[in-house]
Amino acid sequence: MDKSKPAGHIAPYPHAAAGWGALKQVAINLVREKVGGGNYKTLLAQNQPDGFDCPGCAWPDREHASTFEFCENGVKAVAAEATSKRVRADFFAAHTVSELLAQSDYALEQHGRLTEPMLYDAASDRYLPVAWDAAFALVARHLKALPDPNQAAFYTSGRTGNEAAFLYQLFVRAYGTNNFPDCSNMCHEPTSRGLPATVGAGKGTVTLEDFEHADTLLIFGQNPATNHPRMLGELRECAKRGAAIVSINPLRERGLERFTSPSHPLEMLSNSSTAIGSLFIQPKLGGDFALIKALAKRTLELDDAAVAAVAAAGRAGLAGAARVLDVDFIAEHSNGFAAFAADLRRQDWGQLVEESGVAREQIEQLAQVYVKGERVIATWGMGLTQHKGAVATIRMLSNLMMMRGNIGRLGAGLCPVRGHSNVQGDRTMGIEEQPTAAFLDRLGQVFGFAPPRAHGYDVVATIEAMLAGRVKVFFGMGGNFAMATPDTPQTFAALRACELTVHVATKLNRSHLVHGRAALLLPTLGRTEIDLQHGVAQGVTVEDSMSMVHLSYGMNTPASPQLLSETAIVARLAEATLGKAPVDWAWYGADYARIRDAIERVFDDFHDFNARVAKPGGFHLKVASRAREWRTASGRAEFLVCAVDTDTPIHRAKAKHGARLMTLMTARSHDQYNTTIYGMDDRYRGVFGMRRVVFIHRDDLALLGFAAGQMVDIVSVWDDAVERRADGFMLVEYDIPRGCLGAYFPETNALIPLASVADGAGTPTSKSIPVLLRAAA
Repeated sequence: MDKSKPAGHIAPYPHAAAGWGALKQVAINLVREKVGGGNYKTLLAQNQPDGFDCPGCAWPDREHASTFEFCENGVKAVAAEATSKRVRADFFAAHTVSELLAQSDYALEQHGRLTEPMLYDAASDRYLPVAWDAAFALVARHLKALPDPNQAAFYTSGRTGNEAAFLYQLFVRAYGTNNFPDCSNMCHEPTSRGLPATVGAGKGTVTLEDFEHADTLLIFGQNPATNHPRMLGELRECAKRGAAIVSINPLRERGLERFTSPSHPLEMLSNSSTAIGSLFIQPKLGGDFALIKALAKRTLELDDAAVAAVAAAGRAGLAGAARVLDVDFIAEHSNGFAAFAADLRRQDWGQLVEESGVAREQIEQLAQVYVKGERVIATWGMGLTQHKGAVATIRMLSNLMMMRGNIGRLGAGLCPVRGHSNVQGDRTMGIEEQPTAAFLDRLGQVFGFAPPRAHGYDVVATIEAMLAGRVKVFFGMGGNFAMATPDTPQTFAALRACELTVHVATKLNRSHLVHGRAALLLPTLGRTEIDLQHGVAQGVTVEDSMSMVHLSYGMNTPASPQLLSETAIVARLAEATLGKAPVDWAWYGADYARIRDAIERVFDDFHDFNARVAKPGGFHLKVASRAREWRTASGRAEFLVCAVDTDTPIHRAKAKHGARLMTLMTARSHDQYNTTIYGMDDRYRGVFGMRRVVFIHRDDLALLGFAAGQMVDIVSVWDDAVERRADGFMLVEYDIPRGCLGAYFPETNALIPLASVADGAGTPTSKSIPVLLRAAA
């Protein structure tokens, strides 16, 4: 931050993404976290064949990074783990939980690494040291005392490796419940629920190799420069060879405009950059479905015109235009196209333009880019998934890509970009509240028990169950549940209603301070740290966004000799609760290769797991739809008819409040990862030293009678008569569609009602919250 300017100011950032600004932030974070003792050297081993997998985002490694890949956010994640700052027993002796609760999320992050297990003492309002055995015995007593295993819920963060996740779900199912709220519920659940109905698998169909051959990329609802910076390296290469790159996002993000690659000395030394995006489309919040359907309609119209031209040319004895649709793909691989096409022809253009917020001329321009592309990749992030109609949106995008056969061929396909490093792997391992019967059958056969069959609670259902007293024990494997979830006061009340809350963590966060009547804080190893079991270093595997599975070994000395790995914590808790039946938990926890052997017995795609993952770069899990194998009920890809929803909470709120009704999206700042706040700047958006800001269009400022820099309170509009508000935000004039606002989470999570979720997925609608602005007192 420029010391000549006051803290808490707005200043345009004129530079490209990354470049020297990113290198400066690396230095700042290494100093801020007091990384020493040679731990900083581990940065050179990040994503390397003989190093460790980045604990940050799930973007894949090229050849498991045969050359150094620089990533600012990866450095922040590693520095946070490698910090020399410690939170020991004397820290908790000096601070009550109430005192700590008054600190900011940034301040809590800055205290450093947790070093020993702690038990909450209500009399002193402090965490006190507790022995590991006593901690596990306490959890086991609570779990065994519950009259119904479904009165416990087991949360999972995407930082958990495959081995810990597999053992965790095995323990929980042996205990007797499928209550697995996890971070997937809050991000890409609409992808996981939407794609199986169209292409038969809830994962993407591309690998990094496809980016080398793509001529067109449609990037929906993503900000790669902040959320997965290594993606910009791939986009840079695509742009340099002339691929068309389209950013479809309400915010025009810097990383998709210009990028200076720290891995390319010439760009750094010349202070030059590569232009990334060739076209920018800014739909209004919630307008993605209508925009994608409009693209599909225009694609069909262009094909109709080509058919007519062929007919006219034939009558004149001339050659006609080529078809726009991939008629061979449609005929050989799909069902339902006739009904889908009929619905598109009936669809009113005026409604699509109105609901998308994109002018018809821009829609037609975008359609021309799409149909010109021979090899198109569509990528998306939470900009598509955190809406009421998100599942339908994902299915419509799948429809659009199938129209031209852009699934299952080199250089083309569907590419959901997950957030946390192993969020996809955790789901593959069985962290799923709605498990399939086939998976449960196999799990029961391999381990000799009868897994529970009833579907469990997702994140929102878990909060509701805690509030209603149906869940009494909450166990969190990583993450920051209290701040990642919607309706913050309700979530706080839910956690406080529990008889026991337990959190496995590396650093202090707010969830540890919003606790049940009894509470435990269990410190764990970070992925950068050496994990020794019986004197042998253990590796853990993760699955990235493109279904590559690779092995990772920590390199740093653990922050404390009292730390246990997540796998060891699960094994010891399982044995304390269930004994050695139906599994010898300690035997598995002693050697993670044994867990991988068990994984391959449950999942056919993991055959020869230990041998395949030992090779540099690991291996690719088969995604059937990439090979044009459709694991749907019909055995074919399905075109699905989806109508534009014009009776959403936003429509109803707009009808009541008129033009004063705004739609809010939550987003990360550049100095955060999920709920972890590394710093107070969002430099690409020109925000420095503060977080309580609201981005707004200049014409909406005038409409509402406000001025840039004015302080406002935000009040959400819902039909349950509950006032949800977030107070004290500065208005920042920004390039965002009319009627739309942007603000950071977790500060604005309090505005999202628990009941406001994606249809068919349960994901909170964090990108489409109807709100009103009021002048702050």
